[in-house]
Amino acid sequence: MRKYKEGSKKEKKDRIKWRGHEIVRIEAFSDAVFAFAVTLLIVSLEVPKNVTELLNSMKGFIPFGICFALLFQIWYAQNIFFRRFGVHDIYSVVLNAILIFFVLMYVYPLKFLFTGWLIGGGITYDDTKPADLIHIFYIYSGGFMCIYLIFTLLYLHVLRIRDELVLTAAEIFETKTSMYQNLIIAGVGLLSVIISSFGVAYLGWAAFIYILIGPSISIMHSRRNKIYKRIHGEKTAKEIPVPVEENI
Repeated sequence: MRKYKEGSKKEKKDRIKWRGHEIVRIEAFSDAVFAFAVTLLIVSLEVPKNVTELLNSMKGFIPFGICFALLFQIWYAQNIFFRRFGVHDIYSVVLNAILIFFVLMYVYPLKFLFTGWLIGGGITYDDTKPADLIHIFYIYSGGFMCIYLIFTLLYLHVLRIRDELVLTAAEIFETKTSMYQNLIIAGVGLLSVIISSFGVAYLGWAAFIYILIGPSISIMHSRRNKIYKRIHGEKTAKEIPVPVEENI
């Protein structure tokens, strides 16, 4: 079975010591599900018969690229979680199963929105009732919110079993930081759902609200980094045995 190389650049930069270096079955299954989800995003399985069909197919790669990037971000977040902690108890397995379920549910709304808005792609909103447009945002933003809420619960679970994992104070601090980050992202999804409920006129704001993710995460990390340096100084995670932290 393939193993991750210990001491990689990513691991050395991470404040949490990687405890999961070997791919377990739940991760292999998750990778297969993510691969299937990407397959569902493919523009077309048919080879174009002429230049016109080829050019039309190429237009679909723009929304495909955006959707692929979003799915890859989710996969990467899951990968980092298992590399950090290597947990595969029943609670984390169940949460991971729910996560990949929402990923599959998230695929078609994702493709529908970006294909319809960026290139049309045969998807039109002319005959769509206003209430249906709101439901589309409910599905997309709701799925987005649930995915990152599950990540929040996974990190919360790690904090509950921190004694079993022998987490240091710095690692506990970074675990909480990751939990807050995912909670903020899930909160933005919830805000989008709430704004959508006000009516079709507010759907633009429901989409625009996702821009807040970047600044919110940056502010949170800036604040947490200052606290980390004030508490731990230049010490590494392995050198700090006493769990001490200030609230964000």
